This record gives sequence, structure tokens and C-alpha cells, in this order.
Amino acid sequence: MKEFFINVTRYPRYLIAFSLGVINSVAEPLARRRSNPVTAVALIGALVSGFLSLSFVLRAMVSSAPQS
Repeated sequence: MKEFFINVTRYPRYLIAFSLGVINSVAEPLARRRSNPVTAVALIGALVSGFLSLSFVLRAMVSSAPQS
């Protein structure tokens, strides 16, 4: 049973390491291109639209169904 709990405690660390690796591999090429103003504006627009889309989807998922 002790081995089971040791294995279970490894999963959050794996998830954090995996997430940081994905974020790093996406952010590094974008950071190199931020000196171009057109690219910087496009990146900011993409971030804003991504957050808006995420917020609309989550709001639609959480809100209750309309009652007739």
C-alpha cells in the first residue's frame, strides 16, 4: 500500500513538469519574435481572443439551462 501512495504522489509532479515543458516550448519561439511590432500585436490579439473564448465557453458550461 505504501508503494501505491508513493506512485500517486508522483503524478502531480509529472503534470507540473509536463505543463511547464509545454509552456516553455510554446513561449520560447514566440519570445524570439516579439521584437517585430506586427508580430507583437498579433500575439496580444491571439492571447486576448483565447482568454475571451475560454471565458465564454466556461460561462456557457457553468450557467444553468434556460427554463421555458
